[in-house]
Amino acid sequence: MPDLHWTIPVGRWSSWPATASAAPDIGFIEPIVRRRLSTLSKVALKVAHDCVAQDAVRVVFASRHGELRRTTDILRSISAGEPVSPTAFSLSVLNAMTGVFGIARGDRSAASAISAGAETLGYALLEAHAQFATQPDSPVLLVYADEPADAAYGTIEDEVQGGAIAILLDSAAAIGHMVCSLSYAGGTSGQPSASPGGANGPGAADAAGGPSGAPPACFATQSQALLHCLETGQPASWQRAGTIWHWSWHDRAA
Repeated sequence: MPDLHWTIPVGRWSSWPATASAAPDIGFIEPIVRRRLSTLSKVALKVAHDCVAQDAVRVVFASRHGELRRTTDILRSISAGEPVSPTAFSLSVLNAMTGVFGIARGDRSAASAISAGAETLGYALLEAHAQFATQPDSPVLLVYADEPADAAYGTIEDEVQGGAIAILLDSAAAIGHMVCSLSYAGGTSGQPSASPGGANGPGAADAAGGPSGAPPACFATQSQALLHCLETGQPASWQRAGTIWHWSWHDRAA
């Protein structure tokens, strides 16, 4: 397969660490709904709310496991012969967060949900870019939230560490641009092989490992790599057998 390269305009971004001791403030959600939400949905709603105002916005929600913990609890209840709460069942779907978010904001814009294993965040960025490219005058909100699977599932390869990240794709309010690339093993090199903006365009140096020529920092999960890029402005990568994902940051031109 050919390598992929794309650039997204970042209007705002927000994150919530898995290690946070305080509960996220989601006071914009009605109390009767708020108390029924899982930790996963709460952190997803928190970062999403931090990134958008009152304007309508399309949403791409991404999570490897989604509401798996809630689903597991439901299965345990069924196994024990106990009744299952209809509310718990309705909130166990992958896109539960997008429904709650849209209802709370009165926004009927399109929303989608993605799960793609350990590469979920990378492909969600690609989906968000594709949606934005079809209608660049309309912002797209990418929300990624995850948490480790229940211990009942044993060891999970490339397991997530939890937390949430939201990025608003908005050209009009862009504070910078993120260059994303996906390279496949068997190509011309082990690093992204071409500049996302052409030989002299954005990312020309970073495609080979950053302006200094040093290789980008490599992380255990995609979310760690992406967050490093957003927080420091330095290139970061994540790889597994057959694929290399790479992200770099470029400030908005003056």
